[in-house]
This record gives sequence, C-alpha cells and structure tokens, in this order.
Amino acid sequence: MWLLFAILSSVFAALTSILAKIGIKDVNSNLATAIRTAVVLIMSWGIVFLTNAQKDIGHISRKSWIFLILSGLATGASWLCYYKALQTGEASKVVPIDKMSVVITLVLAFIFLHEQFTTKSLIGCILIGAGTLLMVL
Repeated sequence: MWLLFAILSSVFAALTSILAKIGIKDVNSNLATAIRTAVVLIMSWGIVFLTNAQKDIGHISRKSWIFLILSGLATGASWLCYYKALQTGEASKVVPIDKMSVVITLVLAFIFLHEQFTTKSLIGCILIGAGTLLMVL
C-alpha cells in the first residue's frame, strides 16, 4: 500500500508545481504560500475529523510533539523558498533542484536514522545528482 501512496504523492507533487506556477503569477510568493498552507491545514484537519483520529492527540509524546513542530517549521521554510524560486524561475529547473531533497534525505537518513546506505543508494544518489545537473544547465 505504501507504494501506491508514494506514487500518488509524486503525481500530486507534480500537479502542485504546475498549478502553483500558474497561480503564483502576479501574487507575492509569501502570500501564495500562506494561502496554500491554509488550504492544506483545512484539508488535513478535515481528514483527521473524518477518520476520527483527533482522539489520539492526547497520546502524542513530548518528543513527538517537538519533532513534529520542527518538521512543520522545515516544511514551512521549504515551501516559502520553493514558491519564491518557482515565482522567479522556470518550473522545469526549480522542480529538479527541489527534488535533490531525495539525495539529501538519503544522506541524513544514513547519518541520523542509521538507515542502510548501500552501493545501490550511492549509485542512485549520483545519478539523481547528475540528472539534476543535466536538467538545469
């Protein structure tokens, strides 16, 4: 099931880039990010209440709260930077650079989460990096 959700995530992320590039024309990038965030907030809480997941909020540990908040701050910073880049650059160049996060995630997962970094992972990182460079030059 994770694979289906990962594929859907990729499709929606692609749509996000294209729709944002069209929508951000003549709109301040920070304002556009705030509007997008408000929509995501409403949609997310709607799903929480629809699935009755709000009952679990009291069971979230202090450590989880801290890391979820930090993750939210990182997401906000990423979106603000992404929208500014998308507003001033070409989507076909901004998006591949943004997707370099895959390489950064693999490295950080190895360092902080002690996940396995294999020869296959290394080759994948090199290919993603080379592909990104090829696309943006």
